Amino acid sequence: MVTRVALGVLLGLLLGGCNREESVDAGPPRTPQSHLVEVVSVTPSRVSLERSRSGTLRHLREVEIHTQEAGMITALPWYPGDRVKAGELLVKLDDRLLRSEYNRARAGLREAQQNLARLRELAANRLVSREELLRRETEAEVAAADLELLETRLSYTEIKAPFDGVITERLSELGNVAERYDHLLTLADPLALVVDVGLSELILAQLKVGDPVDVMIDALGFEPKPAVVSRLYPQVDPVTRRGTLEIRLDPVPDGARAGQFVRVQLQTAARERLLVPFSALRFDNASFLYIVDAGGAVVRRDVVTGSRLADRIEILDGIAPGERVVTRGFLGLVPGQQVEVVSLETGRESAGDEQ
Repeated sequence: MVTRVALGVLLGLLLGGCNREESVDAGPPRTPQSHLVEVVSVTPSRVSLERSRSGTLRHLREVEIHTQEAGMITALPWYPGDRVKAGELLVKLDDRLLRSEYNRARAGLREAQQNLARLRELAANRLVSREELLRRETEAEVAAADLELLETRLSYTEIKAPFDGVITERLSELGNVAERYDHLLTLADPLALVVDVGLSELILAQLKVGDPVDVMIDALGFEPKPAVVSRLYPQVDPVTRRGTLEIRLDPVPDGARAGQFVRVQLQTAARERLLVPFSALRFDNASFLYIVDAGGAVVRRDVVTGSRLADRIEILDGIAPGERVVTRGFLGLVPGQQVEVVSLETGRESAGDEQ
């Protein structure tokens, strides 16, 4: 009796399992899920690039005043902060010894010229040889050269200002004996202040000499001061791809001095650019984007990038206006795959500063 009951239960379980399998198999076939992506349609945007850089003011013209002759300093009237005019005497050295040598050389030249004049009179009557006349002429030329040399050395005992400027260093005192090539003073032009800033080669190519620039000098407040691009250095660092730009204050504001900290605001001319979200850019051995073609298939496109502007990046080559760039849905995405676009954004037309 017990055996019959157990066999009946087992048979019921087997029949129930078969019924469940038949009910599952009888359902409709499941379709594979589509790969969903978000895209942005690339359109040209007319934007300008704004850059902020910091630097230090320096004098455009600054010269060190060195001696070219040795001697005791007999005049050194200037101190740091004094303003001088071009041609004013900066340094005077004792010239008594050189002046004595100069007077002796001048007397020697006069004697040589007198001897040469007498010999020329005799040579006219053929009373001296041609060789003797040539020797006297050479002596007169040597005496003239010696006198010119001493005149030059005497001029070195007085040093005058090469341009209008301000004394920034005084390194000796009256009465000291200066050796040849000693550094005595430093003279700078306070009306020519510049700052050097480093920029990417992509930005440098869009600037030119004469472009207006705003400069803020922290020591003078936060009001922008006018300046211009005065020089584009010709060389770019081959490692960092950055070059140097020289900015000149025009005019120099009151209170501006070399060594002050400044902030430079640069802006390039507006032009058409193709911008895509930076998050859309992919990387392996090269930078690339995923494009969705007209048939809904994914295409990998290698691109050349330009400047980054906030959350966007400029594409210089590799895509055309109107193409759809994938911005989301990269997981499992492969070239050639059919996708479904779930949203479409339009490229923004403004951008911020470089990151």
